[in-house]
This record gives sequence, C-alpha cells and structure tokens, in this order.
Amino acid sequence: MDLSTVLGLVLGLVALLIGMVMKGVALTSLLNTAAILIIIAGTIASVVIAFPTNELKRVPKLFGIIFKEQKLASDANIIRMFSGWADVARREGLLSLEAKTDDIKDPFLKNGLGLAIDGQNADYIRDVLSEEVDAMEDRHAAGALIFSQAGTYAPTLGVLGAVVGLIAALGDLTDIEKLGTAISAAFVATLLGIFTGYVLWHPFANKLKRKSADEVRQKMMMIEGILSVLEGEAPRVIEQKLSSYLSADERLKLAAKNDDGKKGESSFAEET
Repeated sequence: MDLSTVLGLVLGLVALLIGMVMKGVALTSLLNTAAILIIIAGTIASVVIAFPTNELKRVPKLFGIIFKEQKLASDANIIRMFSGWADVARREGLLSLEAKTDDIKDPFLKNGLGLAIDGQNADYIRDVLSEEVDAMEDRHAAGALIFSQAGTYAPTLGVLGAVVGLIAALGDLTDIEKLGTAISAAFVATLLGIFTGYVLWHPFANKLKRKSADEVRQKMMMIEGILSVLEGEAPRVIEQKLSSYLSADERLKLAAKNDDGKKGESSFAEET
C-alpha cells in the first residue's frame, strides 16, 4: 500500500469536511445526486470519448499502481551487483556471467545481460534497451494523461453543473425563501468538480509520472552498468559512474558498504 497516496486522500477529505463545518455549511449538502451524477458520470464520459478503448482498459491497473507501493530494487544493490559482475568478467571472461542470468528476475536486466553475453556490440545493446525504455515511458505517459485530462474536465463540468442548478433555481421565482437554498445547491457541483479535479485526478497523474520517472532512471542505470561490464571497466570505475544516479546520502551509504559486494548481489536477486 502506498501510504502517501492514502494519507493525501484522507487529509484532503478531512480538510474539505472540516472547512465546510467551520464555514457553517451542512455536510449533507454534499449528498446532491444531480451534482454527483454530472461530475462523476460526466468526467467518465469525457475520458471515454477522449481515449481509445485499449488505453481505457488499463485504468484498473493504473489505480493499482497508484495505491500500491512501488517495488524497485535498491539502487545501491544494483551498483554493487554490477561491480561484482565486472570483477568476475575481468577475471574469468564475459561468458562466465551466463550462470548469473538464471538468478535475475528482472526481464529488462536479464535481456540486456543476455545481449552482452551473446557478443552484441555496445551500440546495438544501447539502441535495443533504450527503445524498450522509450516504449515503456510512452505507455506510462499515456496512462498518466488519462488522469490529467480527467482533472481538466472535472472542474469545467462543475461549472456546467452550477449553471444547470441556477437554471433550475431561477426558473421559478415565486418562492423567494427557497431561492437561496436552490442557488447554494447549484454550487455543490462546482465544489465537487474542483475537489475531484485537483485533489484526485491531477495528483493521481503526477503520482504515475513520478513512479515512471523512478523506473526509467533505474533502467537507464542498468543500461550503463551492462555496457560498462561489456567494455571491461574496473569495478571501482563502474561504481563511480553509476553513483551519479544516486543522491548524496545514498552515495555515502554505498561507500560504507563497498566490501559487501557479494551480499549486494544476492540482495538484488531477491528484490527483483
């Protein structure tokens, strides 16, 4: 479970409800069936029109990504793994790494190492793996766009709902006492549209983008590691090169565990 997503949703909802109470607004005013229908059904309809069916089928999976903690291997363990592979390759030859592929569960890394062991040149390996990363990034961007577009449509539909409510309220001015209540109810749609747009859909889109960026960054690090092993670079050089992907704190932790290369390699196999 991604606690930050759940915590953000709870805080957003609590802030809205407490704010309404402090302003003297009855919470029951949110139970406006017409407003809910216009915002929720209208947003869904807009998204369905805007995107092809093959992309919409991924929405349930995207919700799973948003609410589940991202399970990526430790960057430090990946670096120590490549350092260990480089040491083995320099002593016993690149083909000696073939036995390592059985322990790798990450398909991307397994494919890249396999290409290197098969004798493909560095340019070919970089092109193949980079194309795979680009295709993955495009898929992720398409998924995030669904939610960002929903966040754009919802507030506008909120205005539409308010207009519909005002039309109904002003259509009969014979009972002035009910006019204020009717106008107030008309703006519930606007409230729901803004809330869902800027507390749900846009943040969901940003969450997907950030998770995608983390995965892309790690895969780019894997590409550099595979090519460095292929070119016979020294383990220390590989560690220094791949450490550029880490934060300053992570670099310090990696430096403190440099003698734990074997442990890092087994840990990575377990993580992936």
